[in-house]
Amino acid sequence: MGKINTPEVDALFDAILSVKNREECYQFFEDALTEKEILDIAQRLKAAKMLRAGSSYTSVCSVTGMSTATISRVSKALEHGAGGYRLVLERLEAKDD
Repeated sequence: MGKINTPEVDALFDAILSVKNREECYQFFEDALTEKEILDIAQRLKAAKMLRAGSSYTSVCSVTGMSTATISRVSKALEHGAGGYRLVLERLEAKDD
């Protein structure tokens, strides 16, 4: 957890966990983040999904418009991170089935 494990971050995560549906997510995130920040996070999730499915950096870059440096960070998080992308992607896949 390291540097982000603070009472303020705990409060943020508790706030996110209190959101009940997609509409409430839009309300909270539109107030809390800029449009660009929301879109950047969404693109990172899309990149993680594509990388997990075996897409190349070139393909991810072409589809998302992300830099290869950002794609590399997402890839490293998938391989050596805390497991958050994997957890969320597995849950989303199970929901789609």
